[in-house]
Amino acid sequence: MNIQTAFTYVTDTIVPLYSAREAANVAHLVLEHITGLSKLDRVVFKENILTPVQEIQLEEAVNALLAQQPVQYVTGTAWFWGMELLVNPQVLIPRPETEELADWVITDARDGKHDIQVKDRILDIGTGSGCIPLAIKRELTHATVWGIDVSPGAVETAEANAARQRLDVHFEQVDVLDELATAALPDFDVIVSNPPYIKHSERTGMQAQVLDYEPSLALFVPDEDALLFYRRIGQLALKILPDGGKLYFEINEAYGKEVVTLLQEQGFKDVELRQDIFAKDRMVKAVK
Repeated sequence: MNIQTAFTYVTDTIVPLYSAREAANVAHLVLEHITGLSKLDRVVFKENILTPVQEIQLEEAVNALLAQQPVQYVTGTAWFWGMELLVNPQVLIPRPETEELADWVITDARDGKHDIQVKDRILDIGTGSGCIPLAIKRELTHATVWGIDVSPGAVETAEANAARQRLDVHFEQVDVLDELATAALPDFDVIVSNPPYIKHSERTGMQAQVLDYEPSLALFVPDEDALLFYRRIGQLALKILPDGGKLYFEINEAYGKEVVTLLQEQGFKDVELRQDIFAKDRMVKAVK
């Protein structure tokens, strides 16, 4: 089987689960992972024959895709902020809207109208793959950047990504809901978090790729307390941020006003709700 035939095989096989365009994009990712050749190189070398090992890898990848495993878990990588990060079922697959959250923090840090400085201490809560703190550290090289997560598998993945990207970010396993554990954290100037925010009742209608493979621990909150993590992180921020310190959240689009009200009631000022590129309420910023 040559490269062109392999591409056609993948797209034709998975097209019942994907649109034709999506199937082609997935096939490109799989073949780049297996052959190590870029899309352009594969056009040049489309007649190259796959090795027996590569054919086995291709068949395994197709079977995983047919089982609705996300292609990022099939290849073991996902792109975020121009970085190819390691991902696995211990961590969420980074989303484009989370890049917008990181961009907000970074832009504020570079804007003379704001107080954040590149030397400041920045904490990411619920770090997962480490995508947010790694993007921040990549741009704000003099900042001290931390990431914490309750999952040891997530911390291990984030540390591997930091080493892979040669970025000095400190990661620790900490449960933000455990007040005793968070009491050991040092002070920070900026806190950012993309915490769990999907209610269990919202599982209906979600894609199998998400429900069956991505970590529930990082996705869901109890129906009866949808603002659990925002409340707790807000309480923590009031303890470890200085006056004027910044708090940034990614949020459930359905709870923008509720998060704003919660933070205002906790005593934060200049609370700002921002939409993502899809015009959905997605981010909140607050100042202590």
